[in-house]
Amino acid sequence: MHLVPVTPPAHVQTLSHFDYVATDAERRRVYAAHTGSNALLIVNADTGAVLGQVDVGPLHGVAVDPQSGHVYTGDGEARTVSEVDPAGRTVVRSADVDGKVDAIAYDPALHRVYADEDDGSRIFVVDTQTMKQIGTIKIPGHKPEYLAVDPETHDVYQNIDNLAEVAVIDAGEMKVKRTFQTPDIKHNHPLQFDATYHILLVGGKNGVMASYSRDGRLLGKAAIPAGTDQCDFDQGTHSLACAASGKITVLKLSSNGQLTAVAQMDAAEGVHTLAFDGKTGNIWIVWAQTDGDFIQQLSLAP
Repeated sequence: MHLVPVTPPAHVQTLSHFDYVATDAERRRVYAAHTGSNALLIVNADTGAVLGQVDVGPLHGVAVDPQSGHVYTGDGEARTVSEVDPAGRTVVRSADVDGKVDAIAYDPALHRVYADEDDGSRIFVVDTQTMKQIGTIKIPGHKPEYLAVDPETHDVYQNIDNLAEVAVIDAGEMKVKRTFQTPDIKHNHPLQFDATYHILLVGGKNGVMASYSRDGRLLGKAAIPAGTDQCDFDQGTHSLACAASGKITVLKLSSNGQLTAVAQMDAAEGVHTLAFDGKTGNIWIVWAQTDGDFIQQLSLAP
């Protein structure tokens, strides 16, 4: 298989920088943290048209509430987690937290945002019903990167960059209950969870992606672009996409944890984050370069 463009690159107003990307397959929207513009980018997932941007602050993490369609953002140096109504193009509420925020993950069953402290040693827990910080989770090591929620157990899996390990967090106790080492991974960054196979996918800046059971048993490994920041996982097809270093790689996960490369393409050097559209299986990429900022849709073709 190979990746092909579905739409030409769409120009996004303002020269700057992007961070994390998320999609709402049901409402046909794509969201990207347009960090350099302090705004949440909103795109039509069917047409690729840029619908607008919402001024939020120096955001990084982005997560969609599947029930309301609202979007939560981790607002970096503003030290807030915000709730955005994309239909109204407004920030509805913001919660103050105790530090700078990078990646976030949302548990819709518990109505919680877990917000990584940027280059820190804590995770801030925000109750989205009250939009208040309700806890702080101390993590081992330093520099938490991506995180994911197990929708069955509500455990939170947190990558720890400097220790080459994953911390497993008990949602009820709001504390780390165990860790496991990922010795093949250097500078842990991307992390995803297959909710059907109950398999954790952990990647590093060294260009290795590994699959693990819930208890930390290594199942498989594959190559990804070196320097990868965010990967995204399509629960319907068990496909993982990663981007960095001018490359996009798509891997397929089997039920026993084996990873197989199914597609690769060249991309702009600035592409380092992306997201799957859960309805179409297409991939959305964003990047900044000297002549502008862009978003584009790709599809897998035989």
